[in-house]
Amino acid sequence: MPGPPKVPARRDTASPRRRIPLAAPAALAIAATGASVLTALPDVVSLSPWWRAAIVMVSGMLAGAIAWATSRPRREETVTDDGAFWRPPDQWPPRPAHFTGRVESLAELRRVFTERHRDRSRTEPLAPLVISVYGRGGVGKSALIARFGQEVADRFPDGRLHADLRGTIEAPVRPEEVLIGFLRALGVRLTTDPGGLTELRRLWLTWTKGKRILIGLDNAQEASQVRDLIPADPGCVVMVTSRNPLFLLNAYDKQLSVFSSAQGVELLARLAGGERVAADLEAADEIVRMCDHLPLAISICGGRLATRENWTLRQLADRLRDERRRLDQLELRGGQDRSVRASLQLSYDDCTGIQRRLLRMLSLLTAPDVPGWVPGELLAASELEGADQLEALIDAQLADSAGVDFSGAMRYRLHDLVRIFAREVTFARDDDAQRRAAIERVLSGYRRRAEGAAVARWPQDWGRSGRRADLAVSGELTQASAADWLNAERRTLVAMIHQAKSLEMWELAWSLGRAFCSLCHSLRAYWSDWRAVAEIVCEAATRLDDRRALGIALLDRAAVAGGQGGRDSARQDAERALDIFTELGESWWAARAMRSVGMTLFNDGNLDRAQGYLNEAIAAFKAEDDRWWTARSQRNLAELRLAQRRPEEAAEPLEDALAVFQHDRNRYSEAQTLRVYGEVLGATARALESQGEAKAAGENFTRAGFSLDRAAEMFRLRGELWEEARCLRAAGEVGNPANGLRELIYVRRAAEMLTALGDSWGVARAELSAGRAHGRLGRTGEAQQALTRAVRQFEELGDRWWMARSLRYLGETHLEAGDCEAALPLLEQAQDIYRSLGNQGGVGRVLELLRRAQECLGQATS
Repeated sequence: MPGPPKVPARRDTASPRRRIPLAAPAALAIAATGASVLTALPDVVSLSPWWRAAIVMVSGMLAGAIAWATSRPRREETVTDDGAFWRPPDQWPPRPAHFTGRVESLAELRRVFTERHRDRSRTEPLAPLVISVYGRGGVGKSALIARFGQEVADRFPDGRLHADLRGTIEAPVRPEEVLIGFLRALGVRLTTDPGGLTELRRLWLTWTKGKRILIGLDNAQEASQVRDLIPADPGCVVMVTSRNPLFLLNAYDKQLSVFSSAQGVELLARLAGGERVAADLEAADEIVRMCDHLPLAISICGGRLATRENWTLRQLADRLRDERRRLDQLELRGGQDRSVRASLQLSYDDCTGIQRRLLRMLSLLTAPDVPGWVPGELLAASELEGADQLEALIDAQLADSAGVDFSGAMRYRLHDLVRIFAREVTFARDDDAQRRAAIERVLSGYRRRAEGAAVARWPQDWGRSGRRADLAVSGELTQASAADWLNAERRTLVAMIHQAKSLEMWELAWSLGRAFCSLCHSLRAYWSDWRAVAEIVCEAATRLDDRRALGIALLDRAAVAGGQGGRDSARQDAERALDIFTELGESWWAARAMRSVGMTLFNDGNLDRAQGYLNEAIAAFKAEDDRWWTARSQRNLAELRLAQRRPEEAAEPLEDALAVFQHDRNRYSEAQTLRVYGEVLGATARALESQGEAKAAGENFTRAGFSLDRAAEMFRLRGELWEEARCLRAAGEVGNPANGLRELIYVRRAAEMLTALGDSWGVARAELSAGRAHGRLGRTGEAQQALTRAVRQFEELGDRWWMARSLRYLGETHLEAGDCEAALPLLEQAQDIYRSLGNQGGVGRVLELLRRAQECLGQATS
């Protein structure tokens, strides 16, 4: 196998990225033209031989230099095989269209950046630059960091990340949620549950090391929301906004005050027109004063003037002064920001009826932001009509764009003060049926899209051999675009599912939640959200009194629980689902449940019982004529037989499965099967070698290496780092005596990749592999250290079966080193665990080692 690659920081995609020097064709054409002209000159003009030679040399150098320069890879211009462009994440909000004033604040920020750059040229700072901008609501904090962030964007080639922490509304975003989103944006697959905040923080520090990333954290409530989001690398910069000072360490704190009168009038002129404002500066100044010099309030008033050309500034000022406009009935929280409330009321009153309704309905959604199709659903109108009305609200400064998401779609949001205002209006004006119907339409729209994405990503999860493709939405999402869609919509989807639960819209909560679980399962991503949604799906099925829906929900919950180490609860859910589907006569789903029970038993080390369930599942899938699930279950059975040390019985089901996946062009499953096949060939080779059949063993070692190499390359081309790491680890376990040092390198590289991906179990498994690789090289001390770490890590993870295997290998290493006294307690502990798991094969293997250890001790004492 070729040497394993360094771990790239890449984005989750289903196809590889090729570097495309877009400028190369044009530049080479220019070079060729120039060279042709230069070389033709001696034929046209009579020149000395020296000049002729010089011209030819210069033309050749010109062509070569341009070809070299334009063929160099450029970070910004990479493209996947399906033609989709990829760039480092750029989540930064767009530059405010009417940003004005703040000249001094911008100059101050530039000075801070310049000083940091000067400091870095002398001595590298120990921490990244943190800028904290705080001030009252509506003062323009978010606009300032958006404007400055766009100005300095080119200084951060590794990406611009941004998150709204929503600290000023009911549900502030937890640091864990932000870290998961940021890590996914940087290309971290998170295919296993990374654990809590501590583990996520460790991953964040790993993936930001050596990077230059700009990080924006908007609307922080308190310092605890921010501290764990600050990377350690000095090349990164963090910009935070909040209502109050956060007192963060190593932060540059900037309090943003309201506008001066001149700045307020300038902003009003930018929006309403300079000539109109100049015609009545007294009224303009009065408007700014009644807006309490707050940029948000001034922007709202300017937006209304821009859309009402027949209004004079005096008319607007008179309206703001009119205390009979029921302003006191619409106090915002705690009576704060009365000037904003007054501006909002005035602008709201001046909107058309449909625009007012859209604003009210938007305020009902608990999502942080929404894509452009949502307004149409809220209004029960076409997407185009909804988009037009949303644009009108943006023109009136009542809504705002939140930037472009993973899928390339523009997203929109309401300022928190606007949301509070509009929500109070809707609860005063609209009846419950109207509000409920609008939310239900949006939830239904999300259900259709989520189901379409889930079917595109994993069709086999939706019916026999993926035959439910009719669920896919128009546009036919690919696996890669479905993943991008989930990455873009994850936070909004979770909010929508929780809102469906709170409103007891159980059918929508079940359907939308089920699609979300399927997407998470296929991507092995967003584990905490997946677990929470799986609980809601189970509750929704129970409330609906739908036993079939409950059985499906239980399988979804079993999948995430098993992945998080909760094997007992996973098995109980799968067994309960099996009972339900058997009772209902749902044979295909019963087969799914059989396989799920078998896999939870397998992962818990109960191999004999697991084998029975997997055999039953295979027979049931064959009866259903489901080729894909039959093949997948056969691969699982082969893995189990390998764990039972029966590789000769594993090859046949693997070959059958491989033929199915190759025929159906399912490359992902084909690569997984090739990995297992390589492991089986390696085990066969080791057995042949122990029997003295060196030639046959060598042939199988070669075939194992080829199979694992092919699988690793297939995953590498798809950008599947986790699966690639598993292939590298398997390549390090082949046990080819002629390849010992190289196998150790494979295992070390796999451990690096799994550490970067946050796979704690995978790292523990790699430690076990490293211990065995060291042992094959005769490095007893290193082998014992690695195996001891594996024992400790599996114990911390609660994986008793793999802990027992690690103890067995560790005891065997001590035994082979002649330290029988140290081997005995380790082997006895492994035996106790195997017996508690009902793993007779494991007990038998340990008994043989214990016999050797006791004989060794007897000889030592005699």
